[in-house]
Amino acid sequence: METPKYKTALIVGAGEGLSASLARLFSREKINVALAARKIEKLGALCRETGAHAYSCNAAEPDDVERLFGLVEREIATPDLVVYNASGRSRGAFVDLVPSEVANAIMISGFGGFLVAQQAAKRMLPNRHGAILFTGASASVKGYPQSAPFAMGKFALRGLAQSAARELGPKGIHVAHFVIDGGVRSARRPDPADRPDSTLDPDGIAQTYLEVLRQPRSAWSFEVEMRPWVESF
Repeated sequence: METPKYKTALIVGAGEGLSASLARLFSREKINVALAARKIEKLGALCRETGAHAYSCNAAEPDDVERLFGLVEREIATPDLVVYNASGRSRGAFVDLVPSEVANAIMISGFGGFLVAQQAAKRMLPNRHGAILFTGASASVKGYPQSAPFAMGKFALRGLAQSAARELGPKGIHVAHFVIDGGVRSARRPDPADRPDSTLDPDGIAQTYLEVLRQPRSAWSFEVEMRPWVESF
């Protein structure tokens, strides 16, 4: 069984946490890395550490996304691995939600995922090779109180992933959706001393992404759900 090989990764929605862990891991795997975010000032240290290039992009703007892929192609190479890690939120009581903020949240989580995946697929299809990975959440499968916009966006992203996987998989593009079901560990959210490994380690999540990328095409996963070992189902 041949293990798929990837040369250039584009991570959209880059910042601290999972996207940083992915950038470090891909770099160690000798994969060129491009990072995209609305504000790239925060990415300087990560770029120096991993050799990644940073690009400013609003994932919900079609022109921005098309320009992003063009720049990455010209300055690095055509990405054959794309991770969509961006999401939008607007919290509050249902009757108090601001429609424009709700629309923006859905645009970033759902429509942005479509724009990025479409640009990626256009470039991957001629070679019948590539991977498009979507970062989901608990809200991808269950809505929580005072979090309707996030759930709507993540449900949309999951639907996009399912549809794209069924269309693009037979054409050689591995599409996978990851349900991150639990809190992700960070400097601001460390594990309690009496409950080690009670949150999701971003490095552990990144390792799971890599393992999915290594799957032979005869046994591709199209959705993986991750939660800490202490989390209840």
